[in-house]
Amino acid sequence: MPVFDLFSIGHSNIPAERFVAMLRAAGANAIADVRSTPASRYFPHFAAKNLMARLAAEGMAYLPYGDTLGGRPRDPTLYRDGIADYEAMARQKEFAAALERLSADAARHRICLMCAEREPLDCHRALLVARALAERGLAVGHILHDGTIEPHAATERRLVALCGDDADLFVTLQRERLAAAYRRRARAVAFRAKPSRTIIAAEAR
Repeated sequence: MPVFDLFSIGHSNIPAERFVAMLRAAGANAIADVRSTPASRYFPHFAAKNLMARLAAEGMAYLPYGDTLGGRPRDPTLYRDGIADYEAMARQKEFAAALERLSADAARHRICLMCAEREPLDCHRALLVARALAERGLAVGHILHDGTIEPHAATERRLVALCGDDADLFVTLQRERLAAAYRRRARAVAFRAKPSRTIIAAEAR
């Protein structure tokens, strides 16, 4: 059975009891919340305050990381054509510092990254954060909603297959093909910023 340094999960619509049971089954005892906005309109048990209280009652820790590892950057320069640019975000000093802090927390806890999207390939927790952790030599396991844990390397294989062989016909090296697949998927699912009033006004002229 693979040994993981960290896990990840998308809370989606999981009932609170099931969510805690999935964490326990994986051996996780802390949540690193990487949501830029740690709230849930339809599932209030995943709002930060409520989740923190529930985890504390279960003897688990809640670690907020949304300000530095969230998928919706505040800096407008971290958007490309209005879409969050994961590659640019990964180059930020604040992002690197947050990964160092996360690695230190992982030495004290069995951490599970948490965001909202059910599917890892629909979420920055896999396409940005887990990718960066894997590049640093950490083993990440994605907890899927059927309870299985998918190694990040297997998630990457699904990513390449999802993009298809015709995604980049002239890319031959495996690393470059994987990077191209990450880039293409991120462009498809990353957060899209609403156009500013200034841009709207300029386009209306």
